[in-house]
Amino acid sequence: MSEAPRAAETDEELEDLLGFLRDARGFDFTGYKRSSLGRRIRKRMADVGINAYADYRDLLEANADEFRALFNTILINVTSLFRDADAWTFLQHEVIPELLERLGPQDEIRVWSAGCSSGEEAYSLAIMFAEHLGIEETLTRVKIYGTDVDEEALRDARSGLYPGRALEPLSPELRDKYFEVNGSQFSFRPDLRRRVIFGRHDITRDAPISRLDLLVCRNALMYFNVEAQTQIIDRFHFALRERGFLFLGKAEMLLNDADRFDVVSMRQRIFRRRAGNAATPYQPAPPKLRPHFGGELQSVARNRQVRDLVLDAAPGAALAVDTDGIVVLINNHARVQFGLTTNDIGRPFQDLEISYRPVELRSLIDQATHERRTLRVNGAERRGAGEDAQFFDITVQPLVGAGGLPAATNITFTDVTVATKLKAEIKRVREDLETAYEELQSTNEELETTNEELQSSIEELETTNEELQSTNEELETTNEELQSGNEELETMNEETRIRSEELDEARAFLEGVLTSIAAAVVVLDKKLNVKSWNRGAIDLWGLRTDEVLDTPFFGLDFGLPTQRLRAVVEDCVSSGKRGAPVEIDAVNRLGRSFVCSVQCSPFDGHRGGVVLLMEEGRSVGAT
Repeated sequence: MSEAPRAAETDEELEDLLGFLRDARGFDFTGYKRSSLGRRIRKRMADVGINAYADYRDLLEANADEFRALFNTILINVTSLFRDADAWTFLQHEVIPELLERLGPQDEIRVWSAGCSSGEEAYSLAIMFAEHLGIEETLTRVKIYGTDVDEEALRDARSGLYPGRALEPLSPELRDKYFEVNGSQFSFRPDLRRRVIFGRHDITRDAPISRLDLLVCRNALMYFNVEAQTQIIDRFHFALRERGFLFLGKAEMLLNDADRFDVVSMRQRIFRRRAGNAATPYQPAPPKLRPHFGGELQSVARNRQVRDLVLDAAPGAALAVDTDGIVVLINNHARVQFGLTTNDIGRPFQDLEISYRPVELRSLIDQATHERRTLRVNGAERRGAGEDAQFFDITVQPLVGAGGLPAATNITFTDVTVATKLKAEIKRVREDLETAYEELQSTNEELETTNEELQSSIEELETTNEELQSTNEELETTNEELQSGNEELETMNEETRIRSEELDEARAFLEGVLTSIAAAVVVLDKKLNVKSWNRGAIDLWGLRTDEVLDTPFFGLDFGLPTQRLRAVVEDCVSSGKRGAPVEIDAVNRLGRSFVCSVQCSPFDGHRGGVVLLMEEGRSVGAT
């Protein structure tokens, strides 16, 4: 088979596998870049020892746990508290003050962390707003949605538990303020935790959360192709209010959306939705209104109306939540199925386990209410401690009361566990039979090709023998070359040793000459730093060589006023000619005053510099 048809076949098999993942588990990866997506899937296939996409699909159908390992390989859950500190600092000091200034003191602040992974980003947002507004105001005004497609990561996010190393980006003050010790881990403070809602959401398929003031989606767009990125940006544009902020990752930017987004900081990838742009493809639902009921009688009538509507719409396990998020009805099926009681009626829905297990229902309730349409989740898995998995089809249905105003949301659960397991088993058996038939059919073809492969192997072995013989000859030649090179290195080493001895002898000779000269001899380089200070200079001025070596000559403090020599020395350096002797009044190391005769000569042997010869002349009196 040629390479081109094989590549086309591989691409087709990859697309079939992606379609299977979408249909079987609801994970739609068709918008991801094929290069990185294929590489990660092949990495997981290599880990389990499978080469063909079709064989790996068989493994997924036979082993449900393999889905989790594959999704963990594909979905790179890299996150941390206040990741990329510079970007968060800009957001905190520049963006948040502008956002709060635009809103009224009582307005709700809606924030969405899309692709939140294990929740650190959503909790970072909660900390940031709490530091700006204070804990109490944050609890009443701020609502943060954290969404991802990875259910395992969302479970970690909902727990709010992190090891100590995950909190290292926080100062000790912030850590103690927002986290509590929980065994060997730290848990996010419970009151702020209730303002963060986590739920499964696919940004390529699901309707976006609307009326947002801030949308954070960092380093998620870069994994999608251009078409998918365009669709996601359309959803983000709809989700944001006018002048709402979009916070992307370092590897992402909006280069072709200048008509819809203003650049707040290109370096930090923060953008602002421009005013006056029509949002597509979704239209926000009318604002959630609540009818005014006065007194106890109206409240009873309202509850009776809601109860009647829910009872009519829920044939199986069902419960109803009013517009304030309070549970107003739980039918008998729901109490038996999920361990609820009549005491749970009147409690906030978010306090019940059913609000987030088997799926995050709070965000679905908000979406269904705003869009005024029924939402369905098929095959949601619910697994308790030590229990077999159960599967439910869930319907979230907004209920409308008198005057067309939202009254409540009805949630029904249909147990499809038996049907789901039976369907999966039938599918597995059918595919096993198909696989067995294909294996039998391919066995005959494999036997026919075995003789050809054996003959080809014999020819390859003969060729390999000739190549080995040639390689052996090349190695012998290389050995001879290495031996010759070794001899040359030994010769060079001997020459280097001789040259080193000659240099040592020349250095000793020069040191001896300088030492034997009674006069003071000082050598300066072209920067007028001291390079040599002979014995005569030590005896005359009382400074040791190690005190003056590589020191600026005109910065030394001894008995000779060196500044009177600067012009003579600089003239000698620039002209390259010996200057006339200069007599200067000086004081030697013993404190005796005398006239010092200084002769300045160019030092051509060291890339510039001068040689100063200093001799003691007539005495001018003792000090």
